Order: sequence, then C-alpha cells, then structure tokens
Amino acid sequence: MPDIDKNRRFLKTYFSDLDGTTTDAKKGLPKPAAEKQWPADCKIIDLPEVDSKIIKNDSLFMALKNRRSIRKYADSKLTLGELSYLLWAANGVNEKSDNGSVKRTIPSGGASYSIEEYVIVQNVEGLLNGVYNYLPVQNKLVFIKPVQNVTETIDSFMLDSKQPFLPYFARKAAAIFAWTTIPYRSEYKFDVMAHKKILIDVGHVCQNLYIASEGINSGTCAIGIYDQDTVDKLLEVDGKDEFTVYLAAVGRNND
Repeated sequence: MPDIDKNRRFLKTYFSDLDGTTTDAKKGLPKPAAEKQWPADCKIIDLPEVDSKIIKNDSLFMALKNRRSIRKYADSKLTLGELSYLLWAANGVNEKSDNGSVKRTIPSGGASYSIEEYVIVQNVEGLLNGVYNYLPVQNKLVFIKPVQNVTETIDSFMLDSKQPFLPYFARKAAAIFAWTTIPYRSEYKFDVMAHKKILIDVGHVCQNLYIASEGINSGTCAIGIYDQDTVDKLLEVDGKDEFTVYLAAVGRNND
C-alpha cells in the first residue's frame, strides 16, 4: 500500500510543498520556448489555414452527446485540411498578441503549455507516412522521419494483448496523435507541483480532439496502454526531458 498511498497523494494539491522553494521563474531565469526549436534545415510543411467550413456537424450539443471512443475506422484518408483542424483544435493557437504571447485552444496551468503534439501519419492526403511534430505558434508541421511499415510500427507499441476492448484497432487509424511533455516548461513555474498539472493539461488536449473529430465525421480513441520506450524512440525524444504521456488514434468513422 505505500506506493498506492504515494500515488494518491500525487493526485492531491499541496502547495505547501513549495514552501521555501525558489522556482526558476522567481529567479528570473528565461522562460522556456512555447514550441520546440528545430534546426534551420529541417523540413517544414505549411498546413492549410484552419477554416470553419471544414466542419460538417457544428452542433456542440450533438458533439458532446455523441462522443464515444471510436475503434473502427473506414479505409479512407483524412485530408490535410482536416488534419490541420484537428491539430489546431487539440493544441493550437487561437490568439496572438503584439508582444508575442499566445493563447491556446486549451487551458494550461500557469500558461506553461508543456504538451508537445506529434502525429504518426498512416493515411493522410498529401503527407508521407511518417512522424511529424506540430508547431502550434506557426501552424506548421516538422517532418521528422518517414516510416515505411506504419501498421507494423503501430503494432509494435500498442501492447495489444493488454487492450481490454478491441485489440489491433489502432492499426486501422489514419493517424496516431502522440502527446509528449517537456516537463521543465511547467517545473519552471511550479517546481515539484508541476507534474499533476501536466497530466491535467494533456486531458484537456485529448478531449478537444474528441470533440473536434465529431465535427468532421471522424472518430478518436484515447490510448493509455502503450510501450513507453518504443514510442519515445519513435518520436526521437530522450525519455527524460521529454517523454510521451498519452496517445490517441484517429480515423474516418466507419459506423
């Protein structure tokens, strides 16, 4: 029980744990960048501007009423415009100020925005199958690497023998959304109290993806059972200063 008690305490909020702690924010150290910094020679892909015309079902009430975890996908592609909309809805920028600060489609404790959004593409018009990182401030994609056998790659991290409902469902998805955290973005302001906030933040992100998918006749299923090291390696993150915290499969609704 000691480990369970420890983890239950993690779910609570005790800001007294910060007593006597001088955070890096209070020290006046530079604030971490709002999105990942990539080399100048990396391949950048412009995404279509997000347009409300792409939405087929614009009733928020019906989106909430019909929200389900969808595990059966049609064998059809998502358009690049649809992918752009889903990426933006989940973790995009909806307001920019003259001083360079931004606001997102999701709340984040202390506006830390520690969540990075990746997409493993399998069936999207105009994109090679592979791994991409979303740049929310710019609304662009960074092409990280191609993946020749995407279905097998998805199988390699899905731990399907442990999936309680429909094993191998993710291999049919048009794309797998993968969310990592760069925890220092939150630790900068909250130190040891950052980590609960990070998991709350990624919950906001995934729920936005669910609701946005409903609007374009697509389906999402959150994935909390996966092989940590395999996904981290696929995304080329180090597993310490950045690591995967959540996945979701997305595809055209087959119901």
